[in-house]
Amino acid sequence: MAKETYIPCLLELFRKYGYDGATLSKISKATGLGKASLYHHFPGGKDEMMKSVLDFLEQWLEQYILPCLRQQGDSLSKLKLMGDRLWELYEGGEQPCLFAILLSGTARDLFHDQVKKLFLVWIETMSQVFIEEGIDELLAREKAEDVAISIQGSLILSQAFNSSLPFQRIIKQLSI
Repeated sequence: MAKETYIPCLLELFRKYGYDGATLSKISKATGLGKASLYHHFPGGKDEMMKSVLDFLEQWLEQYILPCLRQQGDSLSKLKLMGDRLWELYEGGEQPCLFAILLSGTARDLFHDQVKKLFLVWIETMSQVFIEEGIDELLAREKAEDVAISIQGSLILSQAFNSSLPFQRIIKQLSI
């Protein structure tokens, strides 16, 4: 099988255990691949596995989130559609955000730049939605950051409270 086949499993593992906690033993067990096979598919080891997961998430962002924000229509419709797609990615708030997990521990130094890039692209694209509505560029950027903060914060609270309600509330507010 191609290494792309294992990306959803790796995403799940890194979400569940974090970068440091997702040991090669756990990865091997979850994927059904021996350590030699893992290194065959991912010669760079766990770093390459995480990079592949981040590349997958970048492609997902480009394919499912950014087009929602770039399409014709009013900002409310665009944000609602973006919220629908985020609902799918985070399974209604049941799944944690991998980006938050990667910004702590040893993974921070390894993956900070790629995570930052993904956030910047997302925020810039949201900013354009607000600019199209006639909002000043600086305020549009702040509003876009506020949306990202609300979504990311709600994912953290959902994990802390063991309840997806904070995330669900924020996603529903995108369409109000």
